[in-house]
Order: sequence, then C-alpha cells, then structure tokens
Amino acid sequence: MSADTSDESAVLGDAVIQEALTSGTDLREYSHKLEDKLKQLEQQSILDYINKADHIASLHGHITTCDRILLQMQGALEGYLSHLSSISQELQSLQEQSSSLQQQLHNTTSANQHITAALDSLTLPQTVIHHIFNTPVTEAAFMEHLRILDQKSRYLKEQRFKESASVSDVDELVSKMCICAVSKIRDYLLQKISQFRKPLSNHHIPQNAMVKHKFFFEFLLQHTRSIAGEIHDEYVDTMSKVYCSYFQAYTKQLWKLQYDELMCRDDLLGSEDSRYSSSGMGSSSFASFTSGGSGGGLFGSSRVPAKSRLHTVFALATRDAVLSPDGLMEDIIVPHIAERDGNRYPFEMLFRSQQFALLDNCCREYVFVSQFFLLNETDALKLFSAVMNNTVQHVQKEVYSVVMGSYDSVGLCLCLHLCHQYKLLCHKRAVPALDAHWDSLTDAIFSRFEYVIKLNIQSVLDCDVAKFSNVDMRPHYMCRRIAELCGGVGGMERRFPIEGTEALLSGLHRELEAVLVRLSAHHFPRNRLHQLVFLINNYDMVLAVLAEKSRGDSSESERMREVLSACTAEYIHEVLSHDFGPMLSYAHTAQQLLDAGDTQGLKQTEGMALNVARSFTNSWRAAVEQLNNQVMQCFSNFRTGTSILQRALETLITAHHSLNRALSHPALQHCNAQQYIVNTHHLIVEAKKYKPTF
Repeated sequence: MSADTSDESAVLGDAVIQEALTSGTDLREYSHKLEDKLKQLEQQSILDYINKADHIASLHGHITTCDRILLQMQGALEGYLSHLSSISQELQSLQEQSSSLQQQLHNTTSANQHITAALDSLTLPQTVIHHIFNTPVTEAAFMEHLRILDQKSRYLKEQRFKESASVSDVDELVSKMCICAVSKIRDYLLQKISQFRKPLSNHHIPQNAMVKHKFFFEFLLQHTRSIAGEIHDEYVDTMSKVYCSYFQAYTKQLWKLQYDELMCRDDLLGSEDSRYSSSGMGSSSFASFTSGGSGGGLFGSSRVPAKSRLHTVFALATRDAVLSPDGLMEDIIVPHIAERDGNRYPFEMLFRSQQFALLDNCCREYVFVSQFFLLNETDALKLFSAVMNNTVQHVQKEVYSVVMGSYDSVGLCLCLHLCHQYKLLCHKRAVPALDAHWDSLTDAIFSRFEYVIKLNIQSVLDCDVAKFSNVDMRPHYMCRRIAELCGGVGGMERRFPIEGTEALLSGLHRELEAVLVRLSAHHFPRNRLHQLVFLINNYDMVLAVLAEKSRGDSSESERMREVLSACTAEYIHEVLSHDFGPMLSYAHTAQQLLDAGDTQGLKQTEGMALNVARSFTNSWRAAVEQLNNQVMQCFSNFRTGTSILQRALETLITAHHSLNRALSHPALQHCNAQQYIVNTHHLIVEAKKYKPTF
C-alpha cells in the first residue's frame, strides 16, 4: 500500500502532469496532443538520420578500424607478457645458480681455513724447536714458545682419537720436545725448591719466581702427571720441614726473652705484700714494664719498691698496646737483636710476635699454593694443611706449655684478644686456613684464664683479713689490685666480648664488695664512722679505675655507685650527728609534726626547741670548721671529700630551714626561741666558703 502511494506521488509530482492539471485540460485530450508531438519528433529524427547516413557509415568504418588496431596491440602485449615471463624464469634460474656458487665458495673457504689451521697445528716452526731445546726456562721466549708447544700437543692428542694419518708425521717430534721441556722445567722447579733449604734464606723470593712461572706446573699436569706429582711431593716435604725448623728455632729463642721472674701460684689478688718485702722479689723488670715507671726505661733495670710488684702485675697500664692497629702489625721481634740489647718482654708481646710470624707466613703460603698449584679452596686447604700442619701443631704445643703454667691473668686476656684480632685479619686477607688454629688457641687460653681468675677469686674469698697489717682508711692495696684487674679485663671486653668473661668479672666484683665489708668490720670494729670512710674511699677508687679503664655503665659499676651513695648518706648522717645531732633530731621531729598538723605536739617541744636554738647558735661556726677539717682529712680523693662536704652542708642547711620553720610556728612563738637562732642566709654564706673552685 505504501509503495502504490509513493508511485502516485511521483506521477503527480511530474512537471508536465502538474501543468495539465493546473490548466484544467482534459487528460485524454492532452494525451492525444502529446502523442502527436512524439510522432512529429520521430519523423524529424528519421529524416535527420537519412541525411547523416554517409557520416554514420564513415564513423562505423573508423570504429571497425580501431577495433582491428586494438586487437593487434592486444596480441603484441600478450607477446611481451610471455617474453617477460620467460625472462623471470631465467633470472630465478640465475639466482639459484648464484646461491649454489656462493655456498660452494663458503665451503671451499671454510675447508681451506680448517686445512690451514690443521696444517699450522701440525707443523712446528723452527723458532719453537730452537727455543724449546736451547733457551733457558727463565727467559720470556721459552715461556712464549712453550705455550705454542702446549697448544700443538693438545691438538695432536685430539687428532689421535680421530685416528688422523697426518699425526704420525709430527707426533714423534712433538713428543721429544715435550720431554725436553718437561725435563728442563723439572730441573728448574727442583732447583727453586732446593733454595728453600738454604739457612737464613728468604723463601718468599723463590716462591714469587715460581708464581711467575706457574704455567710450568700447568704444563706438567697436562703432559706428565708423575713429574707434577714429584714436584708437588718435593715441595710439601721441603716446606713442611723448613717451616717446622724455622718456628722451632724462632720460638725457642723467643721464649728466652721472657721476663726472668714470672707470676707464680702465690701471686694472687688475696696475697699479702709483706711476702715480698724481705725476699727481694719485687725488683723484676716486669713490674717496671706494667707500672710504666721511669728511671730504667720500659725494659730497664731500675729497682722498684718491694710492695709495688703485686700492685702492678694486675694493672693493664700500657700492655694493651699490642692490640692497637700499629701493635698488631708491628714487625716481629728479632731474638738475637733483642738479646744483644738486653731487652725482655712480657709473654703477650712474645706471643704476638710468634703468632704474627705464623700468620704472615701462612697467609703467603696459602696464596702461593692456591696460585701455583692451580687449586680451588677445598684442595688448597688440604695442601696447606699438608705443608703447615706440623708447624702449627708445634706452635700450639709451645704456646700450651707456657700458657698452662701462667698465672698472669692480664697477659692471658691479652693473648685471647690477640687470637681474635688475628683471626679477623686472616679473614680480611681471605685466608680461612688458620681458623681451626685460632679456635684451638682461644679455647686453651680461655680455659687457663678462667682457672686463674677463679683462683684469684678464691684467694680473695679465703684471705684472712686479720693478717693484713697497717690497714688505715685509705684505699686498700688488695682492692686496688681487684679494681685494676677488673678495669683492664673489662676494657678489653668492651672492644670484643668473649663469652664467659662477663661472669668472671661479676664474680670478682662480688668478692670485692664482700672483702671490703670484712676488712672494715675487722679493722674498725667499734667505729662506724671509720668503717664508712674506709668503704667510701675504696668504692670511690674502684669506680675511678673502672671509669678510666673500661665502660662506667656496667651493671657492676651501677651497683657500686648505689652502695657508695648509701655509704655516703650514712657517713653524712654520722658525721653531722657529732656536733649537730640534737638539732638534726629536733628538726626531723618538728618537720614530722608540722607535716601532720600536730600543733599540740609541737607546743610540747618548747623546752627542747629553746635548748637546740641556743646550742646551735653558740657552736655552729666552729662546728662547721671542724666538719670541714674532719671530712677533708678522711678522704684520699680531694674531689670526693669536697663533694661529701657540700652534701653534708646541704643537709645541715635543710635541717636548719626546718628548724626555722618550726620556731616561727605560732605554737612556739611565746618561748622566743627564734631570737636565738642564726639566720639561714648566714649559714649559706658560710657554706660557700668551703665550695670548691675547680
């Protein structure tokens, strides 16, 4: 329906129909008119065609001619196309031939190269033959041509497996040259190894020469393993004997340089100094070394007072210089020079020299065997052990023989730390071969160190304090020994903690506190003030030594500060009670009553308040002067004395302030006691006179 509608719309939209419709003409009539017009036009067109017939015939001829020409051109083009197709096939054929020729050229070139290389590998230049047979092995030309010979020999071995016929032409000559080279290399290496046996020779020089020619051993491994094994075994046998002999002689001479007088079993913390007063044993140079005294120099022959010996052997002093970077790397001691100069050394310096010599030689040896014998780490350790095992065992045996008889706790501790430092040094040099040695020494030395420390602790525990004569309130010499030992060992412990040392130091501190209490109780049995002065002087000395030598923040130091503070507080109370006892007692009581608001109780103290005020006013200035003299004379450390005096005066001023507060209370005003009491400001001014100026 919609399609019909659209057709009708199209017809109605035609311009002719629109004109007919608008003019009001009958459509049939209009249709006949149009048909007549069309017939007229048709007749006219026919006449025109007849008039143009010649031209149309001519045009037809031209079109026919063009068709014929186009057909000819089409044939020509098809011929060209066929020709081009044949050319393309020819080009493709030429390309295939070119690729084939190129591959043939490549194969020919490759074959030529292989043949040339094979011929080069099979032929031996005259220069190679000349240098292998005639040139000394130490010259660079021999090494250069030896490498060429090695390459040709390796190639021949490969060709033998392929059963190449050309190998037989040169195989005999190459074999003879290899035999000649092996013989010359063997003689050279054996000659170098024999140089190690010469006395006083520096074996690092032939080792360096051998490392420069390490290709020789590689050549032996490649061509004659039996000769390489001979060189290997000869080197191990020679060097193991050389090192063992050297360290036997060196250690024997080194031990002779130790101090003549050594610490014995009786040289303990709890020993009395009176043993040495008459025996003359206090004149050792070891005491001079540890005390750092002047007169005869560090290793001089100056005599020291008899009682100073045990004071110094427990002190670290400058002995830890061996642990400094310069001390660790210092040149080893040369025994005959030291003997000529008359020098003597403590054990730790001899131990350092011996161990540093061992470390230096072992590090060089480990690097040498790794490089020259072309070994990995595992095989290098095995070969190193074969060379150095006897030497290391001998060194350990010699050290054990001295250590197991030593009672020098400071020296043993220094040796422990030397082992640790040298183990680190080996690791820095990438030489793990001595780890077991350092661990073995550390275990043995620490075992002895622990035994000696426990022996000293037991000596303090067992000492009879009644046998100590002339004990006064100054720091006791046995306590100074303990403090010096704890400070020295603690200072080294701070650099590198060694398991077990902290527990030993704690034991020493416990016995120190216990023996101080025993000494004070026995020698000042009925005088608490003297006991306190003795304890304060000793605790103060111990803390000063610990602060100087080691860390001052250890638990033992903190514990000792607490005890010192308690003793100081008790001493201040005791010393003030002598002249200011009534005033302190009343001030304390009055303060409690004031704090409790007990006015009635405070009023009942009128009489006491009046007496205290009068007594204090009459005597306080002289009593303060006496307090100053007494305190400053009791304490060996001036700073400690002035500090205690200031604390005592502060306590006195605080008590005086409480007294003033009580006397000004309304409950006591009618007794007029306040008029007798001195002003607190005057007391403060007086106290400032005794304030230290440093």
